[in-house]
Amino acid sequence: MEKIWFKDLGVIDYQEAWNYQEQLLKENVSLKSASVSAGQAVVPTTHHLLFCEHPPVYTLGKSGHMENLLVSEEALKEQGIGFVPTNRGGDITFHGPGQIVGYPILDLEKYFTDIGKYLRNLEEVIIRTIGEYGLKGDRSPGETGVWLEPGDKAKARKICAMGVRCSRWVTMHGFALNVNTSLDYFNKIVPCGIADKKVASLHEELGREVDIEEVKTKLKRHFAEIFESAIE
Repeated sequence: MEKIWFKDLGVIDYQEAWNYQEQLLKENVSLKSASVSAGQAVVPTTHHLLFCEHPPVYTLGKSGHMENLLVSEEALKEQGIGFVPTNRGGDITFHGPGQIVGYPILDLEKYFTDIGKYLRNLEEVIIRTIGEYGLKGDRSPGETGVWLEPGDKAKARKICAMGVRCSRWVTMHGFALNVNTSLDYFNKIVPCGIADKKVASLHEELGREVDIEEVKTKLKRHFAEIFESAIE
């Protein structure tokens, strides 16, 4: 059983969290390179799972389109909202208060070398977590993330966005689950570049404030189950 080191970063600037992820990824990639050069059978890479919240910020994936940001960067600055182009997959999304952002830094060579399976596993973690609140999370064909009622175009809404990067099978970036997030922020973008579907949050669906620490506990438990790992 693999061991994953957990750390809750609390409220942290997006760029600072990104830099920290890059540091952990580079450490693991360096270990892999050194181990291959030395002919070692066991590579001493370390798995991490980071949780955090970000101050309001829009992030644009490497395959994203600027036209999906519906206001100017100057207007965002005036409102105290950040904008950061990133190196993850996916299009534009929002991070902010009341949202749990999860960043797994895993060496997939110790699990499986399949990015599609990795994303489906992340989705399953979210599906099982929100299932504990009576919500039926689902997948939408061709669209990464977790959805509610994806089969009904009039009702389909995304509750968790995902975008990852992988280098030498070491992952970074991850998922953003809307818990008590204000959905008004999503009116300034075309979320994930999908114009005909809405977004959702646990708060909006349940009609009440949700204990974010309780959700984190459930996420960690399901993450450990799905990835068959011990989270320390």
